[in-house]
Amino acid sequence: MYQLIDMTPETEALAYPIGKFEMPLEYDETQIRKWIERIEVSPKWYDAAIENMDEAQLLTPYRPDGWTVMQVIHHVADSHMNAYIRFKWALTEDCPTIKPYHEKQWAELPDVFNVPVNVSVTILHALHRRWVALMRDMTTEDWKRAMVHPEHNRRMELWQLLAMYAWHTKHHFEHIFRLRERMNWL
Repeated sequence: MYQLIDMTPETEALAYPIGKFEMPLEYDETQIRKWIERIEVSPKWYDAAIENMDEAQLLTPYRPDGWTVMQVIHHVADSHMNAYIRFKWALTEDCPTIKPYHEKQWAELPDVFNVPVNVSVTILHALHRRWVALMRDMTTEDWKRAMVHPEHNRRMELWQLLAMYAWHTKHHFEHIFRLRERMNWL
C-alpha cells in the first residue's frame, strides 16, 4: 500500500506497526468470519482512538513525514468507501477493472482539513454496517468473484480484498493507538 524509501528499522516499525500486508494463499469460512468481525468492530476502535483528542493531537503525524491523525481517519473512510464499491462491482459484473484513486492526493483535499474527524468515524459506522451485511450473505462462490486492479495489474478475488481490508483497518488504528502510547495521551 505504501512505498517508503530508505526506511530505518524504527521508521518501518512506525509505518507498519502490525507488519506489511502479506496476501494469504488460502482461506476458509472461519477465517472469512474473523476478517468480517474485524471490519464490523473497527469503527468502535476508531471511536476509542480519537476519544478526547484535541486539535493539536489530531494534527500530529503518527510518524515523521507521515499523515496526521486527522488524515489517517479520513483516509480510512475514503479507502473503505472505495472497497465497498469494489465489492459491489465484483458481485455484479464479470471481473471488472476497478478505478484506482490517488490516496495521498485525497489526503490533502480541503474536506480532510475542514470536516471534523468524527464525521468520518460516523461514515465508518454506517458503511461497515452495510458492508458487513453484504458480506455475511455472500456464498462460497461469491468470495471467488474477482476484479482487476490496473495499478497492480492483477486479478483479486473478493476473499483477498477482504483479507487486505481487515489488515488495513487494524494497520491504521495501530498508527493512532501507538502514537497515543508514545505521547502518553492515553
